Amino acid sequence: MDDAKFLVREPLLDPKERMFGYELKWQGLSGDDNALASFIAAEAGSGQAECGLGDGKLFLQANLAALEPATLAALPPQNVIFCVSAAELVKPEVDAAAKSLRQAGFGIAGKYGELVGQDKSLLALVTHVEIDAGTVNQATLGKLAAVLKQASIQLVVRNVHSWPEFDACASLGLNAFVGDFYLDARPGVQVKGLNPAQTIILHLMQLVKQNADIRQLEDVLRRDAAISYKLLRYINSVGFGLGAEIQSLRHAVTMLGYSPLYRWLSLLLATASSGGHAPALMQTAVIRGRFAELLGQDFLPKNEAENLFVAGMFSLLDRLLGLPMEQVLESIQLSDAVSEALLTRGGMFGPFLALAEACERGTTPIEPLADSMFLSANRINEAHLAALAWAQALQL
Repeated sequence: MDDAKFLVREPLLDPKERMFGYELKWQGLSGDDNALASFIAAEAGSGQAECGLGDGKLFLQANLAALEPATLAALPPQNVIFCVSAAELVKPEVDAAAKSLRQAGFGIAGKYGELVGQDKSLLALVTHVEIDAGTVNQATLGKLAAVLKQASIQLVVRNVHSWPEFDACASLGLNAFVGDFYLDARPGVQVKGLNPAQTIILHLMQLVKQNADIRQLEDVLRRDAAISYKLLRYINSVGFGLGAEIQSLRHAVTMLGYSPLYRWLSLLLATASSGGHAPALMQTAVIRGRFAELLGQDFLPKNEAENLFVAGMFSLLDRLLGLPMEQVLESIQLSDAVSEALLTRGGMFGPFLALAEACERGTTPIEPLADSMFLSANRINEAHLAALAWAQALQL
């Protein structure tokens, strides 16, 4: 794979604000040379990423007529939607390839603006239609959604930039939404500080830092059975290769130790928000944490790599809590290195966090960051895919 190609992702949300899937593409590049599909297939085949997406979808640009059989064999058809232009779909060889892919269970997505004026038979080839929210009014969008629904075609709306716009589109029965609206809390929802569950989790984290007796931790956990359940579910959801299910906090400490337990509590803290944020924001924090951790594993001792996970998880805690990061850090005892990364993206952990952030939507150039850390594009892309699969396995 060309080392100049860096993978970036853009999340798609469903009408209930849950993660519908991701569009994956190369930063700064467009086209359909199939290198991306081949790379993802190779990672899935090697077991590195496993494409463990559950019901999540991957939208990929592709040259349908040139997709290799080995690539298709390694990709899960129920998860992959190939994006193709209407100009390509009218070509006989692409038309035939699209029909074959549909029969194999893959999805095909086309852009509404390109499909307008074309032969209506093209609609029979696609499973998804993408449309820019700014190009049509709500009335037209509603009519289009109704027509496509009758044809069992899902409508994906791009460039949704606010919660009111999302709500208006969701009320029309549209299927997926792309935009930056999920980064902000819903209007009218006050998110200020730690909620009761997060307060308990923070107390647990402080006890773990102090190497407190396990009985003290168990006493705190008894205050909230839901926290105990979620913590154990997370620990068991993506394995440690233990060969046995963790059944209690005491069991977790015995098998894992306090440092990994702190890591899992940081995950629980960031995902226990009761504010007006979309689950996609919490998912982003989880991916960022795991991504940074994987990048650091080649350079740092195990405990420092785990600190990278915490730094990534907490890098969105200011948004989730509705507080400035400086104020967040007053409530949480973190190492100086983690605090420096969160405040300035400096210090030992800062570059890893900045690189993980740059791979989200691709607005910051990735290559200079990668070069400064002597990381290849291939290694970064491998870690990115693995972090996606890991986060999906948590079933947040």
